[in-house]
Amino acid sequence: MITLDLTLPDTRYPIYIGENLLTQVALILPHLPQKKVAIVTNTVVAPLYLAPLVAALEAEGVAVTPIILPDGEAFKTWETLNLIFDALLSTRAERKTTLIALGGGVAGDMTGFAAACYQRGAPFIQIPTTLLAQVDSSVGGKTAINHPLGKNMIGAFYQPRAVIADMVLLDTLPAREFAAGLAEVIKYGLLGDVAFLGWLETHMAALVARDRTVLAEAVRHCCQMKADIVGEDEKETGVRALLNLGHTFGHAIEAGMGYGAWLHGEAVAAGMVLAAETSRLMGWLTEAEVARVVAVLAQAGLPTHSPDLGVDAWLGHMGHDKKVENGQLRFVLLEALGKAAVKSAVPVAVLQQVLQGTYIQQAKSPC
Repeated sequence: MITLDLTLPDTRYPIYIGENLLTQVALILPHLPQKKVAIVTNTVVAPLYLAPLVAALEAEGVAVTPIILPDGEAFKTWETLNLIFDALLSTRAERKTTLIALGGGVAGDMTGFAAACYQRGAPFIQIPTTLLAQVDSSVGGKTAINHPLGKNMIGAFYQPRAVIADMVLLDTLPAREFAAGLAEVIKYGLLGDVAFLGWLETHMAALVARDRTVLAEAVRHCCQMKADIVGEDEKETGVRALLNLGHTFGHAIEAGMGYGAWLHGEAVAAGMVLAAETSRLMGWLTEAEVARVVAVLAQAGLPTHSPDLGVDAWLGHMGHDKKVENGQLRFVLLEALGKAAVKSAVPVAVLQQVLQGTYIQQAKSPC
């Protein structure tokens, strides 16, 4: 087992990475203020992993309330969030009752937001069951729900007590969901570590085959990068914004196509291609470097072309992005492979060229 620490000015918590960690409740018990937990999961994950976790906790005298939500990005809403509050209140959960997120990014984001709100702050623990959540959304304390006008626009920064990333849980992940997680893995290489990008290109076949040793190394590397970035900039006032590479375009795809039609990682993959192409037109990347971005994403089984939303719709959706400042769009672009930067002076003519260009297609499916 690998243990990393994320250190912030007012808190510090461990990230455990390894195999067969789900029922190792010795990793959970030190982080419980009292022996009461509510496990928030969904209809897909619950039949696979809820029972063994409940049994392991109850064997140690922990009282468990399961909360099973509908699955999918389309349910990342106020209405679904309220199901968590209904369950907590009906079972008289206290402020020291720990919420455990058992699921992917949607479950983790909603559990964290519920914990931030319930009685003005309850503890929570992340047990991510998808690759995307293990390498990205479970670490760093971003919690949120979606609004019809924008993804993750309603939320809070609220840190977990611990993150437990079990490679075994990835065995049951559908191929499409697994590939979506690889998009976030590739993102780390593109935004800040070109040597890691090269490692991914060399080891992509093993990653796609879900070699647990290689997977654990990829998760470790991504979590360490994110821990370092969040430790420097918890509230995203500076360098943390670089973690949004591809997300301005990607969130527009998700909103434009309807939440859930494209998986988050699929939209980010296509968005990173558009960010690379924008960077090329701004004079920072070569055609060969853009082709390298496209190739590694394709190697992972990810979409490299975006749907044709129409320029006006693209710009409208991107106008709701959280990086908008003083009414001006801001993008995370690549000054070089492995070197991302936030840029605001992107001419509309360049955006129009990108949004009508080579990497836009009429087909609406991400697959």
